[in-house]
Amino acid sequence: MALPAISPYPMPGEDALPANRVDWTPDFSRAAVLVHDLQNYFLGAFTPGASPRTELLANTARLTEEARRRGAPVFYSAQPGGQSPAERGLQQDFWGPGLPDDPQLAAIAEEVAPREGDTVLPKWKYSAFVRSPFAEQLRAAGRDQLIVCGVYAHIGVLMTAADAWMRDIEAFVVADAVADFSEREHHEALRWAAGRCAVVTTTDRILTKD
Repeated sequence: MALPAISPYPMPGEDALPANRVDWTPDFSRAAVLVHDLQNYFLGAFTPGASPRTELLANTARLTEEARRRGAPVFYSAQPGGQSPAERGLQQDFWGPGLPDDPQLAAIAEEVAPREGDTVLPKWKYSAFVRSPFAEQLRAAGRDQLIVCGVYAHIGVLMTAADAWMRDIEAFVVADAVADFSEREHHEALRWAAGRCAVVTTTDRILTKD
């Protein structure tokens, strides 16, 4: 199955956020930011210059800039191109061969590209924690919170947030800094996260915290 062509849809606003079950507060002295799979290949499914892609990239850039300013680590997950069937595993059955062996498609979008001091993690499965040193690196940095932005909300973003919860890491899914196959799936992902494993919040809420 190839990636779908994603029709433009409005990014969720404050009035569309689900109710959170917990009252965790993001704190850049405890948190790391994860930019999840914002590679050109995945972004190519969205319409350039239209929502939700425009807000996704702009808000992710704001979050990473503020994290760096406050000394919080910024991580990126990036799937390798040209994976072998053994590396691909069961993802092959659901999504086909995945990223081709093309450096341009595998690159993280220029608008949110890593800077010196950021960390890029190899991404093999839905969760960024699987087959990567992510958990160990968070512990080494003294981080027990994770702010997640990127694509796709109902797949890797959600699975990574759930995996963080299972490791006792407080996850924050940024509603207007993630995007999905459709508006419906975007909102479904936010509702599931808020009810099961994370705080759903917005870029502005995070950036206005002291």
